[in-house]
Amino acid sequence: MERREPLWPRTSASPSRVPGSDGAGWQFPWRWKMAPRSRQLSSTPLEILLFLNGWYYATYFLLEIFIFIYKGLLLPYPSANLALDLVMLFLYLGIEVTRIFFGSKGNLCQRKVPLSISLALTFPAAVMAAYYLLLQTYALRLEAILNAILLLFYAVELLLGILTLASFSRVDSY
Repeated sequence: MERREPLWPRTSASPSRVPGSDGAGWQFPWRWKMAPRSRQLSSTPLEILLFLNGWYYATYFLLEIFIFIYKGLLLPYPSANLALDLVMLFLYLGIEVTRIFFGSKGNLCQRKVPLSISLALTFPAAVMAAYYLLLQTYALRLEAILNAILLLFYAVELLLGILTLASFSRVDSY
């Protein structure tokens, strides 16, 4: 009978019988490399806020599309202004998706550069929200409420992002 090699090399990290590790006494590979709790610097509140902001912005984008259809049909909206506002809305979508992606990636991977990119993109996103709040041709009350909530998200995310970036900077990278 031929002897087979094990699926993983026999090292100190190989599964072994350890009393109390689970019912059968085995340690499994996915339990081998746990980061020490003192080294986990990612911010849970920031990640929750980015997740909620992603869902909120998706809802916001769809509502804005329907609001522009409403405005285009019922209000004397100049077609050039409507086209400009729609193009800016799609540009805003690109900024927001990129900002949330880099913010989440930087936070979860504990990397300064993606989190810094996300924080830098917060300013153009806030300018776009302020434009839709104050400067567009016709701003409905619903849009004012939606954009005020977005600006609140941005303010809290900016604060938490700066605090998280500061905590990443305090620890030496390897």
